Amino acid sequence: MFRLQGSRTLAVDLAGDAVKAKNGSMVAYDGRMTFKKMTGGGDGLRGMVTRRLTGEQMSVMEVTGQGTCYFADRASEINLVSLHGDKLYVEASNLLCTDAGLRTGTTFTGLRGGASGNGLFTTTVEGTGQVAIVSDGAAVALRVSAQYPLFVDPGAYIAHQGSLQQHFQSGVNFRTVIGEGSGESFQIRFEGEGVVYVQPSERNTIGGDV
Repeated sequence: MFRLQGSRTLAVDLAGDAVKAKNGSMVAYDGRMTFKKMTGGGDGLRGMVTRRLTGEQMSVMEVTGQGTCYFADRASEINLVSLHGDKLYVEASNLLCTDAGLRTGTTFTGLRGGASGNGLFTTTVEGTGQVAIVSDGAAVALRVSAQYPLFVDPGAYIAHQGSLQQHFQSGVNFRTVIGEGSGESFQIRFEGEGVVYVQPSERNTIGGDV
């Protein structure tokens, strides 16, 4: 159902089924389509209240129909993730489109979210289906195993999946090591089994450019 047209446009083939996408991300379609804005990012009143309380805001539309719909977000690179009954943790700003049957919610990120400048909560997507996430530059999927933990600059983090534990560390990052850092700096240590998605561009964080 989900396929890429180049690296910055998502094509979704619909046959009477539906997808949920970031509001305003549709750039073209052929066939017969119906667009419906979902209050509070979907998942009903409970989802709306949760997002207002946590500050993890998503403006989402549901697209239903027959044909092909095309999505893009400010020429960002698009990455496809397949879920098989598992859960994806992703920043709301990086979530472009999901199968309509996937469940979305929020979860507490603690200091990791604060360090990355995204707030203390992040979005979760759970179930079986496809997800499209966006990144500033082509994202890289990095495998984490019990033998090889992964250290990530919080400004480059966009998503992760699997059985992973996160440990927030302050006082050092990659630029600090080579003498280019300034002020307080941070990194995230991922342990367990799973995949972390990082982008080759760093957002501003509470520690500055990390």
